[in-house]
Amino acid sequence: MQKDFLSIADLTTDDVWSLFELAKELKAKQKRREPHEVLKGKTLGMVFMKPSTRTRISFEVGMYQLGGHALYLSPAEIGLGTRETAADVARVLSRYVDGIMARLFAHDLIIDLAKYASVPVINGLTDLLHPCQILGDMMTIQEHRGNFDKLIVTYIGDGNNVVNSWINMTTKIPFTFRVACPAGYEPNKKITERAQKSGVGRVEILRDPKEAARGAHVLYSDVWASMGQEAEAAARRKVFKGYQIDEALMKVAAPDAKFMHCLPAHRGEEVTDGVMESPASIIFDQAENRLHIQKAILVKLMAGR
Repeated sequence: MQKDFLSIADLTTDDVWSLFELAKELKAKQKRREPHEVLKGKTLGMVFMKPSTRTRISFEVGMYQLGGHALYLSPAEIGLGTRETAADVARVLSRYVDGIMARLFAHDLIIDLAKYASVPVINGLTDLLHPCQILGDMMTIQEHRGNFDKLIVTYIGDGNNVVNSWINMTTKIPFTFRVACPAGYEPNKKITERAQKSGVGRVEILRDPKEAARGAHVLYSDVWASMGQEAEAAARRKVFKGYQIDEALMKVAAPDAKFMHCLPAHRGEEVTDGVMESPASIIFDQAENRLHIQKAILVKLMAGR
């Protein structure tokens, strides 16, 4: 792997498979309560501009299980890009910690952090990308399905950072990724075009959720209004009406189709409570696997494995 992990697009296919294997190894050790303190004595600085449940807990617990320490830095403490430039923060933190994880709004800030930091930088989320999430999701699909042969993943909703990272994944592993979204809410055009030209996987942008769901092995959703879009929430509820994953849509998918969601979910909006609580739902498996895949990323970058 490169020094930093900012995007799935920066990984090689071998990197992706290696992360899956290491994550499975670390998960097995954790389940057996077998010590695996690969990062003993190391510290991860965690810079947050967006609040989080899964990102903070999974990285903090992950560092603890690896024998290291995680330091939470809140928006008020850092003021990244306002109180202090990303370049200065990166160079100061590099003198104190062994790695940096940042959960930000603007993607340019994570790029600047990586440019000026002398320690590894991990993208915990930006408005453009959510790479750790999708690595954990693919690991979860592999656990449930065994392989990615002829895999079809269908996402219903807004073409956001989660979708952009799913599209990046199609350039590493051959599978079909479908997006059903209203006009004007498509994923990033450059990311989509690059993926479609890669010749590895297949990306389809559709309007009709039923057409997109037909025969899919995974139906995936996310909130209609992400952090920073609260003012648009009411308008988005009108635009995305009809883009809900419900029991009827699950029946259009493959007989053994699974439901996934990166959480938190707005039950009754993008997905029904019935689907969330159904046997097809693997949302908590994928939430858990954020811990294991991120531990693999930490070990790769901070221990050089």
